[in-house]
Amino acid sequence: GAGRLFCTGLDLQAAMSIFGSDSAQDVPRRALKIRHFGKAWQDAFTSIEICGKAVIACMHGACLGAALEMVSACDIRFCTEDTTFQLAEVNLGLASDVGGLQRLPKIIGNQSLVRELALSGRKMLANEAFQHGLVSRSFTAKEAMMAEALSLAKTIASKSPVATLGIKEFLNYSRDHSVSDSLEYAITWNMGMLQGADLAMATASMVQKSVPEFDSLPSVPSAGELRQSKL
Repeated sequence: GAGRLFCTGLDLQAAMSIFGSDSAQDVPRRALKIRHFGKAWQDAFTSIEICGKAVIACMHGACLGAALEMVSACDIRFCTEDTTFQLAEVNLGLASDVGGLQRLPKIIGNQSLVRELALSGRKMLANEAFQHGLVSRSFTAKEAMMAEALSLAKTIASKSPVATLGIKEFLNYSRDHSVSDSLEYAITWNMGMLQGADLAMATASMVQKSVPEFDSLPSVPSAGELRQSKL
């Protein structure tokens, strides 16, 4: 996203070299090859969603195709006022399959709009993206957006990593489960997490008006990553 545009999506030439017809293989083997690479792309985007860190996407200029599917897996999305969004895969003769059609209906909450965008391939402007909740903030300039995103990232980084991980776990789980199941999941999770040092440290720091310094989490897979590895 450092150039003129955030991302225009899939590299078509590279994709065709992977998915193009191979006369040396029959249909089942070509199909399994497509599945292998497709699942790898799906997992790459899902890793953003299930990692224990907050991920902020900052878009400018254009966010097209697979790029829109990628940012749909991020926790927070900002854009500049000149940004256009597009589910462009339909224009290439395919249905997008790396997360956009699965996540966007739950982000936007409007089946009619998602179907309109996906079926027509029309562009969505920044003001419409903000109106429907695809992004939480829109900025006049990229520099202002990046400064605000960095400030927000620093604020989030100052919080307990145990709390950050728990918040992402709860929100991701609740999106795909009932309220009752999600409450049960949350209290079961917190049975252990509330006994940790971070809660006492954060509480003491609030009383003392000091800045707490939390230990980093160990390098182990999150619960979401473990679930994903079993699929």
